[in-house]
Amino acid sequence: MEGDGSDSLVTIRNIERELICPACKELFTHPLILPCQHSICHKCVKELLLTVDDSFNDVGSDNSNQSSPRLRLPSPSVDKIDRISRPGWKRNSLTPRTTTFPCPGCEHDVDLGERGISGLFRNFTLETIVERYRQAARAATAIMCDLCKPPPQESTKSCLDCSASYCNECFKIYHPWGTVKAQHEYVGPTTNFRPKILMCPEHETERINMYCELCRRPVCHLCKLGGNHSNHRVTTMSSAYKTLKCNGERAKEEAITHFEKLFEVLEERKSSVLKAIDASKKLRLDKFQTQMEEYQGLLENSGLVGYAQEVLKETDQSCFVQTAKQLHLRIQKATESLKSFRPAAQTSFEDYVVNTSKQTELLGELSFFSSGVDVPEINEEESRVYNNALISWHHPEKDKADSYVLEYRKINRDEEMLSWNETEVCGTSKMISELDNNCNYAFRVRAYKGSICSPCSRELILHTPPAPVFSFLFDEKCGYNNEHLLLNLKRDRVESRAGFNLLLSADRIQVGYYTSLDYIIGDTGITKGKHFWAFRVEPYSYLVKVGVASSDKLQEWLRSPRDAVSPRYEQDSGHDSGSEDASFDSSQPFTLVTIGMKKFFIPKSPTSSNEPENRVLPMPTTIGIFLDYDKGKVGFYDMDHMKCLYERQVDCSHTMYPAFALMGSGGIQLEEPITAKYLEYQKDM
Repeated sequence: MEGDGSDSLVTIRNIERELICPACKELFTHPLILPCQHSICHKCVKELLLTVDDSFNDVGSDNSNQSSPRLRLPSPSVDKIDRISRPGWKRNSLTPRTTTFPCPGCEHDVDLGERGISGLFRNFTLETIVERYRQAARAATAIMCDLCKPPPQESTKSCLDCSASYCNECFKIYHPWGTVKAQHEYVGPTTNFRPKILMCPEHETERINMYCELCRRPVCHLCKLGGNHSNHRVTTMSSAYKTLKCNGERAKEEAITHFEKLFEVLEERKSSVLKAIDASKKLRLDKFQTQMEEYQGLLENSGLVGYAQEVLKETDQSCFVQTAKQLHLRIQKATESLKSFRPAAQTSFEDYVVNTSKQTELLGELSFFSSGVDVPEINEEESRVYNNALISWHHPEKDKADSYVLEYRKINRDEEMLSWNETEVCGTSKMISELDNNCNYAFRVRAYKGSICSPCSRELILHTPPAPVFSFLFDEKCGYNNEHLLLNLKRDRVESRAGFNLLLSADRIQVGYYTSLDYIIGDTGITKGKHFWAFRVEPYSYLVKVGVASSDKLQEWLRSPRDAVSPRYEQDSGHDSGSEDASFDSSQPFTLVTIGMKKFFIPKSPTSSNEPENRVLPMPTTIGIFLDYDKGKVGFYDMDHMKCLYERQVDCSHTMYPAFALMGSGGIQLEEPITAKYLEYQKDM
């Protein structure tokens, strides 16, 4: 029966949205069923009626508040609500009573008729469910007493020293006056008991009593003696507390000092610019004053205007004519002088506008600097990831850095970032082991010089392969043709002797035979599980085929006369085959794709475009192959982006081998993590 109660509680919590009033957006209180079958709180119906009625009478428009019913309405006074809920209530004889309002749930008009609210039924079922929900919510949030006998009472306080919650009676019993427990520290009911003594997360029984300066985290003495911090610099917790607390204040003071210096420079420049403007302004005003006095004197002292007025009083014609000519010349000269007037100084201050665009841009880029230690940079070309990740970086001040700290973390499918893992490195590369398959990992590095740390480098995101690494070497004993192929001593690289096999078969070419493919396979077979391997095809390669083949198919290939085998006659995964259409639905004991002339050729398939231009891709720098033996599936990957380029079914009823074939000049190099030597290298690391 306990299980039934738990299920009921979960159900009640899941229906919370059904228990919310569409008007007030809170849990229903005395819900009423409207004619449209939606429920609404009793008080909300009254508020809506009063709001619509006020809008009708005060504004005279029925559209002034159309959107308001969906909003939380202000609560009217109690006497107004009581009046409007009484049957037959009217404000006055000329004002009809409002009984229509839009339903907040469906927005359809609801008409309560003559009876008004009195005609609505109360939703007792909904009211009961809401009450059960309230009780369940209270029970879920309540913190119960840890010491009560069943049934426990709700706690009133929690003891931080005992890490327990008590009701009033139990607290008095277990913390009696006059005892040590009476001095315990207690707070309100809580479930968050922070321990007064910090314990080590790696050694749960040990207290934290030291601070690692390199990793910048608290540690215990076991971490220092034989743990991950054995060679790190540590200090006492009190010393670290003082240093870290003062570091923040010191950094704050230094930042304030730098900004105050900037303010001083700005104030100095501001004062200088304002002084220059004031000086120019004074000089110009002086020039204007001199010019103004000069022209004022010309007008006042010459008396030309007064003299002209007196001449006009002359009545003798001959005398006036004699004087008028001279007067006309003087007036004309004075007028021309006024027409040629120019201000004695520049009136505009456009040449004194301050251009701060460059300085504003520089101030916008103001940031913290690296305290003298340059930021390392991860080398993406030299960094690679399989089950393990090899991360390499360079540093401008390589000789000056004492050590580095490489940080890495896994990125979940929903892009959630987990906490960073840290490892100290003395050189400029590090192997990180035991990474999960088919996951994204972020890597970054920072440099240390003494106690000074550089900022972290830009993050590098790498994607691990979809399966564990399958280690193998080229097999020089099974079908290897040493006349046409050249295998190095490590057996991790094979080359096709350019043109040599063509010369040997020159006579047969005249009668219509083609040059043969020379096969080479891995020295280890696969009989179960998921596996992944990678290799590089040299860019100069003419034609290379790569993939997987079963043991019975390999025997057929290697026993047949090579010179009589045509690459067109030979059936692979569908492309360059005369019977490619017939092979779509039938699972074959091999899958090979063609790579050559810096191109990757996708075979034909019924589910993808078979146009030639859509089947030719640039050749990836590194190619990966993923074989799922149990599901009979093989995929070909671009390792630079960990992207699957082509995938198909393959018959895995026999032992499967990595298979390769070359024609013309070409070369294949297995990636170092794939070769058997990698196992020894990993052991040495």
